[in-house]
Amino acid sequence: MKERRIKVLVCKPGLDGHDRGAKVIARALRDAGMEVIYTGLHQTPNDIVNTIIQEDPDAVLLSILSGAHKALCPLIMEKLKENGIDDVLVAVGGIIPDEDKPFLEQHGLKGFHGPGTPLKEIVKFVQENVKR
Repeated sequence: MKERRIKVLVCKPGLDGHDRGAKVIARALRDAGMEVIYTGLHQTPNDIVNTIIQEDPDAVLLSILSGAHKALCPLIMEKLKENGIDDVLVAVGGIIPDEDKPFLEQHGLKGFHGPGTPLKEIVKFVQENVKR
């Protein structure tokens, strides 16, 4: 029996208008054999959680360059919990200062990958951290 492909949702929460990195990561994950859905720019936490409910991904990669990670990420995690979703890997990348990472980890986020992270490292992170 063929193993099911990992399904990943790549999201751009907030007002950040730069998505080149998110698109590059989405392509790298596809090239590694994963099913990838890119939700586009300017997604609200509700938009993201509704898409997670509809698509049932194994992993969600949030890309935030705007500095709104401390506001948006906990809200997304709270809404996931409200909807009984606790089996999806949620990682955040972009511009995340080191001093903010413990705060985000306390809210259940993992895998902080900033600009310049090798794509193979991100692919490996998803492969090794998805619950199957």
